[in-house]
Amino acid sequence: MGITADSLPSLDDAVNLSPTQVEEFKRRGWLLVRDLCHADEIRLYGELIKDVTITHNNETRPIEERDTYGRAFLQTMNLWKMDDRVKAYTLSKRFAGVAAQLLGVERVRLYHDQSLFKEPGGGHTPWHQDGWYWPVRQDRSVTMWMPLVDASADMGTMSFADGSNVEGLVDLGGQISDQSEAFFDGYVLGRRLPVSTSGAMKAGDATFHSGLTLHRAPGNPTDRVRAVMTVIYVADGEHVQTPANPNQENDLRTWFPGLKPGDLIDSPLNPRI
Repeated sequence: MGITADSLPSLDDAVNLSPTQVEEFKRRGWLLVRDLCHADEIRLYGELIKDVTITHNNETRPIEERDTYGRAFLQTMNLWKMDDRVKAYTLSKRFAGVAAQLLGVERVRLYHDQSLFKEPGGGHTPWHQDGWYWPVRQDRSVTMWMPLVDASADMGTMSFADGSNVEGLVDLGGQISDQSEAFFDGYVLGRRLPVSTSGAMKAGDATFHSGLTLHRAPGNPTDRVRAVMTVIYVADGEHVQTPANPNQENDLRTWFPGLKPGDLIDSPLNPRI
């Protein structure tokens, strides 16, 4: 595209949240922040992220041949290591500053980034807690979820079980699947947790949710790709936790190379922002 990292608009200015916003995040487990990335910024960065995703994603099966997880989205991880221009997005001080305010810390570290592209006709994303996959303190982690395109509510924006973050991690013994959807449907109903949705989001709007917050997304019945970029942060100063399941063991090897349980999270893949 002829765009260099140095020519891209900076994403390093500060966005200050109000005390009300921080309290809402603590109480509900998620927060919607409008216009976190401005229109001219998300147009440039969004095209770069789309190009890197398409280049590096290796899913070739038709949607109907995939399982529930595979139908939910095309997933590409660690884009910041693939392209220095995307690196400027992933390591944005603006985004990280919002995450730090929500976690009540001065700085955060990158866990990893990932793009999530829900294709036309893509399936729903079942209920789940991200922290089930992560060998970190889930209450000290937060995910930014930002659409790269304008996304209507029926295109696959997320729903959250308000207050599920204070209920703690629930180990149902399986990953994102029809099983998790059925289990957590009953869990949310049984605890009378309100379910809220971010609704329609413009490109550059963002939600932030705790690693403990239950969330899901509907399928995408439209003829457009729901292109989303996510960045996951952990509070600076946190330590690797002992893996509680095989998925956490895999994440330990993948995202914390060279580290072991009890070590400070500071591998080359986890820069301080």
